[in-house]
Amino acid sequence: MDTIFLKELTTETVIGIFDWEREVKQTIAIDLEMSVDIRRAARTDSIADTLNYKGVAKRVLAFIEESRFQLVETLAEEIARLILREFGVERVKLTLHKPGAIRHSKDVGVIIERRREDLESA
Repeated sequence: MDTIFLKELTTETVIGIFDWEREVKQTIAIDLEMSVDIRRAARTDSIADTLNYKGVAKRVLAFIEESRFQLVETLAEEIARLILREFGVERVKLTLHKPGAIRHSKDVGVIIERRREDLESA
């Protein structure tokens, strides 16, 4: 299986458990690795035969900006489900960064990996 990736897809959203976090937007960055078979696209040289990563980026950014989750774990899980459902990839590995969330730390976050069959068994 092949991998299409996006690095440091960055936007702002309301996320966090503390009262002050529920009233301000914070920066979130996402790294994505999506497993797809790109052989047909390589043969045809057609965007119709591959994963349109611009479409993925626009959809994920819109979702994050509209979300209001408390936990980064929940946001990461919901983004992974969205990608698996709407874009039909076999697997997604997602790193969600919440820079500046912990004093004296450059970055915190979660890394998850989900497969299409995880949706079917859930």
